[in-house]
Amino acid sequence: MRLLESVAQHGHGAPAKQLAREVGLALPTAYHLLRTLAYEGYLRREKGLFFLGEAAERLAGSAARQKRRSTVADALAQWRDAIGVPVYYAVYREGEIEVECVADSPAIPAVEEWADFRETGHAHAIGQCLLSQLGEEARRDHLDRYPVQSITPYTVRDERTLLRRLDETKRMEPVIERQEYALGTVCAAIPVTAGTMAATMAISLPAHQADRLLPAARQLQDEMGRLLGSFALSISI
Repeated sequence: MRLLESVAQHGHGAPAKQLAREVGLALPTAYHLLRTLAYEGYLRREKGLFFLGEAAERLAGSAARQKRRSTVADALAQWRDAIGVPVYYAVYREGEIEVECVADSPAIPAVEEWADFRETGHAHAIGQCLLSQLGEEARRDHLDRYPVQSITPYTVRDERTLLRRLDETKRMEPVIERQEYALGTVCAAIPVTAGTMAATMAISLPAHQADRLLPAARQLQDEMGRLLGSFALSISI
């Protein structure tokens, strides 16, 4: 690990002798470890100099992604506590709806995913919000793969009605869904600007608290606005 750290400090590469001296290892030991690291892909050797390899770069990228996920999770937990509702973060990636993070608690549980979120995007606020951000071609492709179907008695009945609803969705306005995915639950989703990726933040409430839904969604928008810079950077990469 110390050898990897030492190599990382030399963008233009470093020879084994210099690296051994920097980490305090005998040259034969350092050279043996460097060769092993190069064989495993953590380093690469060019003209006697050692550089970070693809495996080390993947490791660093994974750590960076984990840090970004942690930033998002911390923000969601903060908003959950401030507003008193479960908070969800989802994206539309490579043709699929992906719920990336959920912040809830025993006192305010999240909606149970009783029907696959990816296949029922037409029925829940998260999916409707993400689909409203797509172009016409991508939207129709999604609905060809996951056709509109009744999930509850309140689910949108057909594709034409859904497409009209999506077209009428106003930019940056919360998408409201009442018991279309789960009976006894109402949801609101807010579009999030994250580069070219469609993303959304959402909340849910029991149906008997439906009067809280829109005020809570507005509060979430305000909270998001306060962290817009760092949060947008975390979710857009």
